[in-house]
Amino acid sequence: MVAISKIATGNGHGEDSPYFDGWKAYETNPFHPIDRPDGVIQMGLAENQLCFNFIKKWVMEHPEASLCSAEGVNKFKETALFQDYHGMPEFREAVAKFMGKVRGGRVKFDPDRIVMSGGATGAHEMVAFCLADPGEAFLVPTPYYPGFDRDLSWRTGVELVPVVCESSNNFKITRAALEAAYEKAKEANLRVKGLLITNPSNPLGTILDQDTLKGIVKFINEKNIHLIGDEIYAATVFMEPEFVSISEIIEEVECNRDLIHIVYSLSKDMGFPGFRVGIVYSYNDAVVSCARKMSSFGLVSSQTQHLIAKMLSDDDFVDRFIVESKEHLLKRHKYFTLSLSQVGIGSLKSNAGLFIWMDLRKLLKEKTFDAEMDLWRVIINEVKLNVSPGSSFHCDEPGWFRVCFANMDDNTMEVALLRITTFMHKHNEAMVPRKLCRRASLKLSLSRRRDDFMSPNMMSPHSPIPQSPLIRART
Repeated sequence: MVAISKIATGNGHGEDSPYFDGWKAYETNPFHPIDRPDGVIQMGLAENQLCFNFIKKWVMEHPEASLCSAEGVNKFKETALFQDYHGMPEFREAVAKFMGKVRGGRVKFDPDRIVMSGGATGAHEMVAFCLADPGEAFLVPTPYYPGFDRDLSWRTGVELVPVVCESSNNFKITRAALEAAYEKAKEANLRVKGLLITNPSNPLGTILDQDTLKGIVKFINEKNIHLIGDEIYAATVFMEPEFVSISEIIEEVECNRDLIHIVYSLSKDMGFPGFRVGIVYSYNDAVVSCARKMSSFGLVSSQTQHLIAKMLSDDDFVDRFIVESKEHLLKRHKYFTLSLSQVGIGSLKSNAGLFIWMDLRKLLKEKTFDAEMDLWRVIINEVKLNVSPGSSFHCDEPGWFRVCFANMDDNTMEVALLRITTFMHKHNEAMVPRKLCRRASLKLSLSRRRDDFMSPNMMSPHSPIPQSPLIRART
């Protein structure tokens, strides 16, 4: 057999992660309400399917947006021919305008700084290629999206150094955590070239407040390293506090703008992962120039650019879509988290994203990642739900799981919740015999202790019996 490259055959893709193993379990036995009612329900895919009826209505009312219609066919030839890899001007203008609207109109984006890529995956690799050489490093706060190990490292050779964030302070990014990661990289002889933040967070579903963002900008300025802001969930913030972009922060504080870069996409905010619309927006002219050259390897198809330009240029549609999407996400999030709480399952308080960070620490047999994986296998193989274990997100504490709630219809969600409820009831019933055994053992122990107290050598039968410290502790 002829050997192929080490990069191609290595495990840099991260496909052996439980994050991707869950997808494989779903793909081999996908749930269908009629054909496969006992199949695995996909709750590991962060996809926004809640507004497609609203989008479908716009598509039906605007046939000219499609090149394959009588109304749009006159644009077929010019769109099908070679397109400059800068992207269609109308596409870049529409995306820049949409990015501003998503951020409440508090900041404007320059269409000439919009660089296309094949989804956020390609955008992240593009940024990594432009900013760092093989063997150099990016700091990444944990927990973070498992695909970053592939997107940023596999083909670029860039190292990722975790910034350990903890549940004790709701996984906030602190200066102490940033400094610790920076020093750890130095001890490993790694040159740190940048810090990657995800805001809103995947998998936490939380946003970074202004003070945290200002502290991050101060940190990267002092270290003279780049800041990459992954903001692909910007329009999924469904309740207060509102989203604050890094583009707003740099208007308020002094910083070297050449160090600031944003990764964006329409995969999450619009629910269009299949269109592979990824964006790099950099304040650094050299990065914009380099990224444009690289975009040749992952252009957005001209047909997609044409459709998106038409859709996002419709101000009325965009304004209504942003409101509609938030309402649907809020409704689904409230119902989902309330249903989980009714069976004793908690989650990190969140206000954004297409998922929750579910807390199953109390279900672990022991506080280890092996125990987390044992529980995950039960959920995958017996409960038949594909949820993603925290360890695959590099979480520092076992027992957390990401669960996606926006990638299914209402009926499928009800089936998923019923399975979770049944699982929790079985778990609680299994715990009852253990509690009864402990209580029986306690009663026997107390009975013997009472006999000792009643012994003539100890005290008379008419003497009061001292209350056991154990009893006092339980009252």
